[in-house]
Amino acid sequence: MNKTLQLFALALAFFVVACQTNKSEETAEDSSVTSNNQETETAENTETTSEITATVLNANLATLEELSSLEGMTSASTQALIDQRPFLTMNDLDALLASSLNKAQREALYQMVFVPFNLNTTAEDDFKMIPGVGDRMAHEFEEYRPYQNIAQFRREIGKYVDEEEVARYEQYVFVPVELNSASENDILALPGVGARMAHEFEEYRPYQNMEQFRREIGKYVDDKELARLERFVYLKN
Repeated sequence: MNKTLQLFALALAFFVVACQTNKSEETAEDSSVTSNNQETETAENTETTSEITATVLNANLATLEELSSLEGMTSASTQALIDQRPFLTMNDLDALLASSLNKAQREALYQMVFVPFNLNTTAEDDFKMIPGVGDRMAHEFEEYRPYQNIAQFRREIGKYVDEEEVARYEQYVFVPVELNSASENDILALPGVGARMAHEFEEYRPYQNMEQFRREIGKYVDDKELARLERFVYLKN
């Protein structure tokens, strides 16, 4: 082989190697981009999932079918819960379930069903029955009393946790309202109080005493529901 052919062969070899190297680098870059896209997509999906706040059933309002579907609830405990409603405090429900469920089982169940706590009267330690609430957050719940409305709770507790967590906490608590001065929005924030009942609350103002409230609202609901609603309201002296 003459010198010219040798040089040509050597140049061709370098060209082939260079092409293979570039192709390998492009493949690696494509794999990296694909991997990064997958990681980003996974992160976005995780974030979307975390933004979904599970609905907590109100033990005083949930249907038999809803309660029966909860993991840990036996037919006997479900029927006992239905029979003994309304529970005026979460402590009452906890005492009932303690006869058939251990503490760990009850804690798991309270992620799905609960009796909302009165933010202004509940003992600090009792707040720790709310899933995910420990010593520090229970103290913060108590720290800002008295709460005038649920908006104040959102504002104050929002200093410590994000909006999603505040919304989750909100399913476990309520702020009682003053019958003669509460806004419609504050009344609607009460557990299980809809537009129709909020209208009736306002319709009979001014209330002179709680007996008047019982008499007027008792026209629309039975004694058990009246007892449940009564714990959400008060009158200034």
